[in-house]
Amino acid sequence: MDTRQLRSQRPAAAPIRWNLIILSTLAAISLVSISVLSKIFLSSPKDGESSMIHQVPEGHVGVYWRGGALLKTTTNPGFHLKLPVITKFDSIQVTLQTDQVRDVPCGTKGGVMINFERIEVVNRLRKDYVYQTLLNYGVRYDKTWIYDKIHHEINKFCSSHSLQQVYIDMFDQIDEKMKDALQTDCTRHAPGIEIISVRVTKPAIPDSVRRNFEQMEEERTKVLIAIERQRVVAKEAETVNKMAISEAEKNAYVSKILMEQKLMEKESARKSQEIENQMYMDRQKSLADADFYRVMKEAEANKLMLTPAYLELKFIEAITNNTKIFFGEKVPSMIFDQKMLGNFFKSQEE
Repeated sequence: MDTRQLRSQRPAAAPIRWNLIILSTLAAISLVSISVLSKIFLSSPKDGESSMIHQVPEGHVGVYWRGGALLKTTTNPGFHLKLPVITKFDSIQVTLQTDQVRDVPCGTKGGVMINFERIEVVNRLRKDYVYQTLLNYGVRYDKTWIYDKIHHEINKFCSSHSLQQVYIDMFDQIDEKMKDALQTDCTRHAPGIEIISVRVTKPAIPDSVRRNFEQMEEERTKVLIAIERQRVVAKEAETVNKMAISEAEKNAYVSKILMEQKLMEKESARKSQEIENQMYMDRQKSLADADFYRVMKEAEANKLMLTPAYLELKFIEAITNNTKIFFGEKVPSMIFDQKMLGNFFKSQEE
């Protein structure tokens, strides 16, 4: 019973196996179809021939070739359609980009070989000049006008200058000289290329020459330090001198003020003394005038008072007051007759 049941179940497993095989085959065909369709319709910039739908990234424009001929048609960022296989597509950057030119050897005027390890050129291709630039110089236009041109201009500059000038004296001018040289030729032959800036790294020079330059730089640094020290000392001396001058000017100004103060005091004292002297003179003059007036008045009074009668009176009073007594035959000759004395004063008055 069990054996017959197992035999009756074996034919039912075969259709299930065939169904699985068919489903697997259909799934594989679907995957291949999807892959082929995506290959035909979708593409990246690197696979621009066999696809129909392609994408232009931001900051780029799409350019197209048909049968090897560059088309004038350009497209903006986004998705676009083209004929697969027949039309080739590529995206060209129109924003700022930096091209690095590495290992640029050159020989100086003195014959020393040096090497610029890296030179960076910041540039931009103008959008309205994309077709003209690619038509004349191809997609690798920057190789012609940046990479190769940098080698030429660097060697041209080095060959006309010494190592001292290239490595030290004029190194700060190389960036600007390279930018001007590149832009001049690009403006003349490829006007769509705009050179924004050029950055040149310090060149590698032979070790023996580098050591000499390092010694020279060390000596120069010592000289600069000595010069700076002298400048500081001179500045300090100048500061001390200015401080001394300022102090002397201040003292002189103070002395001047004190002298003017003393002169003003002296002048004030002199004027005060003059006033006192004038007052004294006026007072003495007043006293003298008063004495003169008094004397004059006394003289006038005496003149009026010295009459003969008054004189005679005074004469008698004087003789009367004399206590001396003379004895002898003669009287001293100093005693005169009072009448004779009175006649004498009278004659004097007349």
